[in-house]
Amino acid sequence: MEAPSATVELTQELIRRPSITPLDEGCQELMASRLSAIGFDCQFLCWGENDERVQNLWAVRGPQGPLFAFAGHTDVVPTGPEENWRFPPFEPVLHEGMLYGRGAADMKGSLAAMVTACERFVAQHPDHNGRIAFLITSDEEGPADYGTVKVMEWLAEQGEQITWCLVGEPSSTDVTGDVIKNGRRGSIGGWLTVKGIQGHVAYPHKVKNPIHMAAPALAELAAEQWDEGNDFFPATSFQISNINGGTGATNVVPGTLKVIFNFRFSTELTHQQIIERTEAILDKHQLTYQLDWNLSGEAFLTEPGTLVGATQESIKAATGIDSKLSTAGGTSDGRFIAPSGAQVIELGPINATIHQVDECVNAQELDQLSAIYQGILERLLK
Repeated sequence: MEAPSATVELTQELIRRPSITPLDEGCQELMASRLSAIGFDCQFLCWGENDERVQNLWAVRGPQGPLFAFAGHTDVVPTGPEENWRFPPFEPVLHEGMLYGRGAADMKGSLAAMVTACERFVAQHPDHNGRIAFLITSDEEGPADYGTVKVMEWLAEQGEQITWCLVGEPSSTDVTGDVIKNGRRGSIGGWLTVKGIQGHVAYPHKVKNPIHMAAPALAELAAEQWDEGNDFFPATSFQISNINGGTGATNVVPGTLKVIFNFRFSTELTHQQIIERTEAILDKHQLTYQLDWNLSGEAFLTEPGTLVGATQESIKAATGIDSKLSTAGGTSDGRFIAPSGAQVIELGPINATIHQVDECVNAQELDQLSAIYQGILERLLK
């Protein structure tokens, strides 16, 4: 049997570390040892409380010039019942060209490809232009309170500015490199409590039914045309995910109605505009309510330009395919990096099995991904 490539072998080493979020389990130390050997200055940055402290890695090579950063996460989602896996999730197995294991696609394969791409690039260009960095967290699959967002705050305090950033999220659909994510929709959630007066259903004059009062307002929110989207984003969407009112009894009007909803929004809106327009609709219907908001991230977009062009050219050279730009999907840690002014894209392996039982990635395509990453470095920093 042919020995696995350097990229596949490193991916296997990372998978063997059961880094279920927010644990890192030595993944960053392994990466740092490889990066230190080729001249990276590595720092471990920790935030959080007690046993919930999160470890992050910031590694940089080069004295000055524009900064290209690889960004990613070592934490993975839980496996679910391990007996449902074809192979043990933290014992990576190569089978019929596929590498199986939790994190193979999301995103330990990308991390390994980043490291091996840098090893080859530095060997060929030890005095490259600009700087290369790694921003690696173990708090992406969880709350994301002490990961990339904190590292970006720390970098701002240091006066450090990322020029270009590649996040290794699994962006591809059918073959590695067919899709580049050059932006993401924003996400903001609302927790709404509408207040009424509880009482007996037979005495409607003595109650205020919060369900009846809220229904027209919720219908208006659902029917509202928030924007029309643009060339890169679909129109902003409003969706109710949870609604709860009632005591369980059939003869009691509830005193409160609780509604949880979410907006996925384009660059045509800011989260503050969404808040103001939502509350204006609720106020118009004269509701007594409490509304708490949680902003997961603003929408961001990297227009076609230096980073996107270098990435598309590198994909074409390594695979022969023409990649497409997309802003579809959920959020990523790119939402914490883009506000700094950095150009941000996401590029990684096929996402078909991420978070699933039997997560896997094509081993040969991991080598292609490493070649793509190296090609981007050559186009930007050679």
